[in-house]
Amino acid sequence: MRRSTISPIPGVSEPRDPTAPRPLDVALKGLCPRCGARTLFAGAVRFSDRCSACGLDISAFNVGDGPAAFLILILGAVIVAAAITLELSLSPPFWVHMLIWIPVTAIAVVGALRISKAALLALEYRNKAREFRSGDTR
Repeated sequence: MRRSTISPIPGVSEPRDPTAPRPLDVALKGLCPRCGARTLFAGAVRFSDRCSACGLDISAFNVGDGPAAFLILILGAVIVAAAITLELSLSPPFWVHMLIWIPVTAIAVVGALRISKAALLALEYRNKAREFRSGDTR
């Protein structure tokens, strides 16, 4: 028996598009949340303005600074813990820390920011999220 995808939330009664990619696939592969084409990103972490395959206006979505704020806290804690562990266990010279932690931090931030921004955009699309405006009855 197949479960209904109709939401119990008032005003959200449309079933989800079964052909749309999952938010995880959108995040990991950079897919358009509507059609699944690899058109989400125009750069390392910059979204395209529009999907060239289906015409979805990607610039209309606003993921804000949420992903960046979480990454600063989470990756910062992980990298500082790793640097302290390295220092206490091996006591390498300062230049070794610089050689290791600057590239690791840069690669981790860019990779995680790309994934988290894409996931948030996919969830905004899937849940039809929008900004609240005064006068909305949402």
